[in-house]
Amino acid sequence: MPEDEPPHGTILTNARIVTPDGVHHGDLHIADGKITTAAAGDEIDLAGRYVVPGFVDMHVHGGAGASYQRPDRARRAASFHLAHGTTTTMASLVTGDERELADAVTGLADLAADGVIAGIHLEGPYLSRDRCGAHDPALLRAPDLAEFRRLVRLGRGHVRMITLAPELPGALDLVREAAGSGVIAAVGHTEAAGDTVRAAFAAGARVATHLFNAMRPLHHREGGPVAAALNDPRVTVELINDGVHVEPAVARLAFAAAGPRVALITDAMAAAGMGDGDYRLGVMDVQVRGGRATLAGGTAIAGSTITMADAFRRAVTAVGLPIEDAVRAASLTPARALGVADRCGSLEPGKDADLAVLDGDLRVLQVMKQGTIVPRARILGDN
Repeated sequence: MPEDEPPHGTILTNARIVTPDGVHHGDLHIADGKITTAAAGDEIDLAGRYVVPGFVDMHVHGGAGASYQRPDRARRAASFHLAHGTTTTMASLVTGDERELADAVTGLADLAADGVIAGIHLEGPYLSRDRCGAHDPALLRAPDLAEFRRLVRLGRGHVRMITLAPELPGALDLVREAAGSGVIAAVGHTEAAGDTVRAAFAAGARVATHLFNAMRPLHHREGGPVAAALNDPRVTVELINDGVHVEPAVARLAFAAAGPRVALITDAMAAAGMGDGDYRLGVMDVQVRGGRATLAGGTAIAGSTITMADAFRRAVTAVGLPIEDAVRAASLTPARALGVADRCGSLEPGKDADLAVLDGDLRVLQVMKQGTIVPRARILGDN
C-alpha cells in the first residue's frame, strides 16, 4: 500500500457521533480494529443514528441466566452484555468461602487472559454484617492479607478491584496492600463514619461501590460514606441507575456533586435478560418479580436485572442528563477508573473500535467490538 493511501477498513457515514464534548454529525473511520483519522473501504450509511462508545461496566455479576460465580457459564453472561453494547465488562464475585473464591478467581483469570472479561472484582468477603445486602453474613470475615494475596496470585494479574468495609480491623492495611499491588480498593457495604471513609481514601481507596446502597446513609450531622465520596475529587462513585436502587432525583444530586466522577454500573445478576423467576446469587436464593431482584422471602435488593444500555438510556430519559454526559458516565468514567481509557471509553483515533449504534430512542441496534460487528444472535450468549 502506498504510504499516502489510507488503510482499508470501514466508514460509518451520516452518523451522530457522541463525544465527551457533544454530538457531531459526520463519519467515523475504522481500520484494523481501531478508530482512525482516515480509512478507505466499505461505507455504512447510518442515516443519522447515534454512534456511542461501547459501554464499560465495572460492576456486574452475570446475565442471561449465568453467573460469574460459575466460570464455566461466564461466557454466556459476557456475550449477553456484549450484545447490549457493553464491550468492556468486569466479572464481579459475591462473598464466598475461601475455596469457592479461589476456584472462581482461577477460572475467571483464564477468561480475562482470553479477553472475554476485563478483569475480576471481588465484592467481599470483607464487608460489614450490618450492611451485607445480598451477601451471606455467615461468610463475611475480617480483612485477611494472606487470603487477599493468595487470590491476587491466583488471578495472575487479573484481579482488578476489591470492595471492602473500611471500619473492619485491618481494612486500611488491606487498602494499602491493594493499592500497592495494582488492585483498585473500593469502599462499600459499610457502616463507617465519614472520618473512617476519608482515611480509606487517604490510604489509597479510589472507588465508592454503588453509592447510597449498602452503606450508612447521608445525614446532615454525619455525612458518612456518601459525603466523603462525593467530596473527594480522587474518587469514582458507582451508581446503579435502574430506578430501583436510586431514584432519579437522588441520581441528579450525585451528578450535580460529582458529574465527571459518576460511573454508571448495572450490578446485574443472572436474571438480567431472563424475566421474573427464582435465581441464585452466590449461595443466596433470589426472587425476581416485576424486574426487581430481592432475597427470597425478604426485601433486601439483590443486584439488578438491567443492562448498561438500560442504565445509559435512563440517565438521559429519567435523570435528564445531556447524552454526552450519559455516555461519559457509561463509558469514559469507568474506563478511567479501571485504567483502560487508553484503549476504550471514547470514540478517539487510536482507540479500539468498540461502539454501539443507537436509534432515536437510544436503543441499541448494533454493536461493534474491535471493529467487528457483533451478531445479534449472540444476545443469549453461548455455553
